[in-house]
Amino acid sequence: MNIDFTAIEEKWRKAWYDAKINESVPIQGKKKFFMIFAYPGVTGYLHVGHMRGYTFSDAVVRYKMMTGHQVLFPVGTHATGNGAISFAKRVERRDVATIEMLRANGCDEETIAKLSDPAEVVRFFNQVYINDYWKRFGFLSDWRRFTCTIYPDYSKFIEWQMRKLMVEGLLIQRPYFAAACLEHGPVAIDPSETDISKGGNAEVLEYLLLKFDFEDGRKLVAATLRPETVFGLTNFWLNPDVEYVDVRVDGEIWVVSRPAAEKLKLQKDKVEVIGSAHGASLMARRCKAPFTGKMIPIFPSTLCDPNVGSGLVMSVPSDAPVDWIGLVELKKDKAAGDRYGITDQMIEDAHPIPIIDTPGWGPLPAVEISERMGITSLSDPKLDDATKEVYKTGFHTGVMNKSCGEYAGRPVEQAKEAMREEMLASGQADVFHDLSEEVLCRCGAKVFIKKIPDQWFIDYANPALTERSREHALTMKILPREYYDNIQNVLEWYRERACVRLGNWLGTRFPFDQRWIVEAIADSTLYPVYYVVSMYANTGQIKAEKMDEEFFDYVLLGKGDGSSVAKNTGFSRDVIESIRKEFEYWYPLDINLGGKEHMTVHFPVFLMNHVAVLRPQHWPRGILVNWYITATGGKISKSKGGAQPIPDAAERFGVDAMRLFYAHVASLYVDVAWEDEKVEGYRDRLEKLCVTVDELKSVTTTESSEVDAWLTARLESRLFGLHKYMEEFDLRSYVNDVYFETPQDLRWYVRRGGKNKSVLMAALEKWIPLMAPVTPHVAEEMWESIGKKPFVSQIQLASGSLSDKVVMEEAKERLVSRLLEDISEILKVTRIKPSRIVVMTSPSWKYEMTADALAATKGRPDISALIKKAMVSAKTPQEKKEIPAYAKDLVMNVTKASPEDRRGLAAPIDELEVLKKTVPFLQSEFGCEVLVFSASDPGRIDPKGKAGFARPGRPAVYLE
Repeated sequence: MNIDFTAIEEKWRKAWYDAKINESVPIQGKKKFFMIFAYPGVTGYLHVGHMRGYTFSDAVVRYKMMTGHQVLFPVGTHATGNGAISFAKRVERRDVATIEMLRANGCDEETIAKLSDPAEVVRFFNQVYINDYWKRFGFLSDWRRFTCTIYPDYSKFIEWQMRKLMVEGLLIQRPYFAAACLEHGPVAIDPSETDISKGGNAEVLEYLLLKFDFEDGRKLVAATLRPETVFGLTNFWLNPDVEYVDVRVDGEIWVVSRPAAEKLKLQKDKVEVIGSAHGASLMARRCKAPFTGKMIPIFPSTLCDPNVGSGLVMSVPSDAPVDWIGLVELKKDKAAGDRYGITDQMIEDAHPIPIIDTPGWGPLPAVEISERMGITSLSDPKLDDATKEVYKTGFHTGVMNKSCGEYAGRPVEQAKEAMREEMLASGQADVFHDLSEEVLCRCGAKVFIKKIPDQWFIDYANPALTERSREHALTMKILPREYYDNIQNVLEWYRERACVRLGNWLGTRFPFDQRWIVEAIADSTLYPVYYVVSMYANTGQIKAEKMDEEFFDYVLLGKGDGSSVAKNTGFSRDVIESIRKEFEYWYPLDINLGGKEHMTVHFPVFLMNHVAVLRPQHWPRGILVNWYITATGGKISKSKGGAQPIPDAAERFGVDAMRLFYAHVASLYVDVAWEDEKVEGYRDRLEKLCVTVDELKSVTTTESSEVDAWLTARLESRLFGLHKYMEEFDLRSYVNDVYFETPQDLRWYVRRGGKNKSVLMAALEKWIPLMAPVTPHVAEEMWESIGKKPFVSQIQLASGSLSDKVVMEEAKERLVSRLLEDISEILKVTRIKPSRIVVMTSPSWKYEMTADALAATKGRPDISALIKKAMVSAKTPQEKKEIPAYAKDLVMNVTKASPEDRRGLAAPIDELEVLKKTVPFLQSEFGCEVLVFSASDPGRIDPKGKAGFARPGRPAVYLE
């Protein structure tokens, strides 16, 4: 069957949007559902990986629309920051990769030329996202509400938010060391990589710079994270191939690497380079350690990276495997010693000094672990693991030993902080900040740590805000469950976060100091609120320049008077009241969906800003986290290229096939690799379902059969279960039932002789709407093909049920299907071609015991009680003999039974009667005579004594 999915998609998209079924209007008294996905940054084309969370959202919203909800599903874009600026600069300088990417995505030369303007970049990609992605995939988003974070009206909203935070005492100002691009200013470093192109997992490390007295009043400065290990110093490491510089800092002359000097200029006042010296010229000299006053020699090491810390390293071989192996190698390298004037005695004197007592370790952990792991070279990759293991156990469980003077006996964690404070107070140390790994700005420039003397923060460490946020999180629907549990810890450790930046950025001016721009996380926390307002700005009913604090206070907080707002803004009173009513109708937000990178970035501050600014009844109700679609080798990244363009994939596979792939290929909470073959498989599945619908709607007979009632009941049961899945946002299980299990039900109906047109049409009328949330275009086409008027997307799904009648009909047919499976398996194993099959249903006493077991409360039935009761009513010695063994098996089976199986076993059906009616079907399936008896029938044919194996739901079988 050749299906033109593209034509079907275009047909129904146009029909939906022409009919405006996507537009959201409050209907008082009707349930509402408000869902968003985290809006994407405007930094280039999106890729197939992004569509996973987006399509999931649309499927959920469509389902809610079909279950009696008025829905709001708005979209927007996040242009704050330097992403669009960096993109425009790449276009301006005719960056080859950028220009080729634009051309590959169908961008003409005239448009490319315009994209050297950041504002044009935002306008262009806003339209790409709306038309090529979200509309192309048939989203029922209310396009009237689209907003972007650099729109003037949106900025007015952010200004209001900042003012509310100030009123609440949550905006604070103090010096700050921030990651910054020297061209664009501060950038945010987090896994979402909103501002950067590399290094999203980097941490800002606070080093202690220890000052070692050297010749001519200079000080060799070593950066360390472990100042308490100074008691174990044996030597100093310098790179003989690196040029070091003398810098004047606060009246002192420090020796550091040249890159470190440049970093110091960004963090301290009046840093001046006044001289230089090659590392090789400093070898074999001595310097005086701070705190201990010990004189130690300077040794060569090429592992001293001039770009890390100060470029100089102190050596503690007792607890640092790298230092120990460095000494081992130096001792072996006689040529290096001779070259730099280092004697054997100097190396011998640099023996490890025990300083920390750690449970489970000897006095020299670095030596011990190196020997245990067989590490003999600085090039051994196991050194990293060895270092982490020693540092972790020593720091968290170690105690300073008797070599450590007044700090002896103190836990390492305490000693570290105490020594840090003492060294800083005495001037023997200073503070220096650096990144744990290389970070690159979106523009390609390197990111450094820079001191900002008057940085503004949102005080997320505020105890009252933290506690209220944690309490509310407990009431929310947060999935996956692991994140529900973990968000409590995330909220607890959240601290002040810089909320504004200086420099060349797109975004909202900070209302309290126009030099600053509100940064990209701070302006994307409360934004779901603004989707209620944005439509009125987009349609010109309100103007940005008049959207003041009084206006927002009234429509979002209910403060003030509507007539006063109308008078002062010039807005229509009706419009103002309409916005106010919309907010009260749509809020709170029901679900915020975003990628897993937001678990520690966006979601915590999203929650905390709602709690800080809005009233409790408007705090959010739910968070859903989606994992990634990956490419071979890791996460797909739009900034790094290599991602399959969305329009190309949609043309090749079809939108609905992609939507089905995203929904079913795996749980939302695991990463999934994009594989063309799998997506093609889902397209094939849709084609087969289209064929199935065509075949079933072509049935013309009206003959009734026993299986008619089962199909009707089966769909009722499926509907009941499907709603349960969607309550937990378990789209994968929903899809499995609708697209895989239900077609099997229909095939079983036909196989069992079902051929009633009215029954089949009723089934199609229930089944096809179930496909509308996930594959809406195909579902609409199917709906139309069976003579129904559009739109299936607006059909209200039946609720389904597990009524006694439904359970009984399912139990009957489950009995038949399992008997068929059992007989088929016996034939497969025995390879018998039967002339006769004898089926024996369970004796009555087993049904009675099963009913008693199912009726048992609080879990596992009591075997002794079951046996005792059964023995009282046993009619024959044989029954009494079988009861104990059966009771044991029964308890095990009932305990392990699925809810569906338990319902079936409890259903009051006559298995003997049911199976006798299916004899013609069984005979046609196996091509031989089939006889059905009760296991207690004395006239049964059972020469091999199979009757004893019969139990409720599982008849015994004898083959001849």
